[in-house]
Amino acid sequence: MSRAIARMLPSLRARVTFVVLAVGTIALGLGVHAYGSGLGSSARDVVGDALWAMMIAWWIGALAPSGSLRVRSAVAFAICVGVELSQLLRTPELDALRSTPVGQLVLGSGFDARDLVAYAVGVLGAVGLELAVHSRQTRASRGE
Repeated sequence: MSRAIARMLPSLRARVTFVVLAVGTIALGLGVHAYGSGLGSSARDVVGDALWAMMIAWWIGALAPSGSLRVRSAVAFAICVGVELSQLLRTPELDALRSTPVGQLVLGSGFDARDLVAYAVGVLGAVGLELAVHSRQTRASRGE
C-alpha cells in the first residue's frame, strides 16, 4: 500500500463513521418525530432539536474529519443558530419551503430562543460521545 493511501485511510474511516452517525441520528430523530408522542409535545421538540444539532455536528465531522473538535463543534452550533435565526425572516419563498415536510424538518417554522439551548445540548452530546470513543480507542491502543 502506498504511503499516500495509508495516510488517507484514517480520514476515510473517520468520514464513513461520521456519515453513519449522521444517518443513524436522522433515523432516531425521525423516530422521535413520528412515534414520540408519549414524550409530550415540548419534550419531543427538545429531543428532536438536540438530535438535529447532533446530526449537524456529525455532518461537519464528515466534511472535516481532521479539523479540531472545538472548531467543528463551533461551526455546527453556528449553523444551528443561523438556521434558527433564519426563522425570523419571512418571505413567500421561505415560507413555502417551510410548509413542506422536508422544509419543516430542516429549517423549522418559527423562532424559539429555547431551541438554542437544545442545539447546545445536541452539539455537546456529540462532543461528549466523540471524546468518549476517542478515549476508549486510545486506551485500547495502549493495551489498557
